[in-house]
Amino acid sequence: MRHGAKYPDLADRKVLVTGGATGIGAAIVAAFCEQGANVGFLDIDNQSGSVLAEGTGAVFRACDVRSVPTFMSTIDELSEALGGIEILVNNVAHDERHEAASLSWDAWRSNLAINLDPVMLASQRVFEEMKSRGSGTIINLASINAFLAPENLAAYNTAKAGIIALTKTLARAWGQFGVRVNAISPGWVVTERQLALWLSPEAESAWMKQVALKRRIVPGDVARLVLFLSSEESAAITGQNFVIDGGRI
Repeated sequence: MRHGAKYPDLADRKVLVTGGATGIGAAIVAAFCEQGANVGFLDIDNQSGSVLAEGTGAVFRACDVRSVPTFMSTIDELSEALGGIEILVNNVAHDERHEAASLSWDAWRSNLAINLDPVMLASQRVFEEMKSRGSGTIINLASINAFLAPENLAAYNTAKAGIIALTKTLARAWGQFGVRVNAISPGWVVTERQLALWLSPEAESAWMKQVALKRRIVPGDVARLVLFLSSEESAAITGQNFVIDGGRI
């Protein structure tokens, strides 16, 4: 997959992507590799992660982010393998559907442990190194569901709204150290998972009636925005949430 613009300043940059084995994450990993960056990524999907690593040259480690000690040690391991982390992309997520009234406490916590907690934990883990360097870039993947709030995604919606608030908070707190923090809120991105589980012809037809641009949003669309926000072309941008949804909201 070719991702358009070339950003010379991204060559040899050290990048960590969470949830990078499939879908949007895999497109982000591939896009950075095409720019000549040194990329590490983690994901619970060992098979897909291993295939992507072999095809791109990125460094992969299998990891369940719900285990905080494992998550922290995996970030440290990838940081050591890369020689540090200059760009962090917090992408890991799981859009499990559920009824709000019957969602158990354990399921609620498990959802937040995948969709929200890793953003703060990973950002904290890389911050001191970025601070000591005087620069760094963190990009958090949120969602337009933070605004639309579909009724069968209570935990996911809450997590994505929290990511937007956390992005603004960290941008204000860490900007003085040269660390930029931005968020991206995609609309309905057509991934293999979405096609297999939810994006029926009927659902896609309804979506197309709600957007200004009558085309699919694909993982590469998001990846290209990640590259821009990671490059020096966006050096004055922080604390922002970029919506990429074809004009849905």
